[in-house]
Amino acid sequence: MSTIPKLHYISQGDSPEQHIDTIREACTSGIELVELRLNNLDEATVLKTAQEARDITGMYHTRLMISDDYKIAKTVKADGIYLNTSDTCPLVVREYLYTWQIIGAAAQSLEDCKTLLEKKVDYIGLGPYKVISIEQHSNPALGLPQYTTLLDTIYTETPVFAFGEIQLEDVPELLKTGIYGIAVSEALTKDFKKIKLFQKLLGGSNTKEQVWNMDDHK
Repeated sequence: MSTIPKLHYISQGDSPEQHIDTIREACTSGIELVELRLNNLDEATVLKTAQEARDITGMYHTRLMISDDYKIAKTVKADGIYLNTSDTCPLVVREYLYTWQIIGAAAQSLEDCKTLLEKKVDYIGLGPYKVISIEQHSNPALGLPQYTTLLDTIYTETPVFAFGEIQLEDVPELLKTGIYGIAVSEALTKDFKKIKLFQKLLGGSNTKEQVWNMDDHK
């Protein structure tokens, strides 16, 4: 048995080395789960960086998610995979991974959420909360009213995380929507001391946490 932490850190950097540095800083500052997100790099570089990230997170007993590349996630024995696009079916990924590895996936709409729930993902990243641009592709911001409407509509026990330029002051209102947790990048990269502040606002183990079982998908 293990709980899904309510605060996720998404790695940042202009190079693989910088991603590793931010992951190390996040771990030393008390983060419980990090997602290694590398873009436009060759497979060998991603694999090397993922292994370094696994070594670091292992030392700090921090969970490691790999963004999109589920084969590398299995190779380095990361805790799971986070799918940023709908290009890869979670059911295909589930068959490939170890039974104890988990799957998170991004959603931008009610239809996305329904599809991911049907495919039994372990958690959903719903957003963006604010407008963000990733590789020249922008998705419209959801905002608080849409989070409330979507979460009321899907009414699921599957953890749903908010993402997208979330700041410390956004957390109280986001929690009122029924969101389970948040994924943060920029705000923590600028100041890793905020990890404890985010965790305090999110409540940690003081409120109900979702649980996944290593044997659930055998």
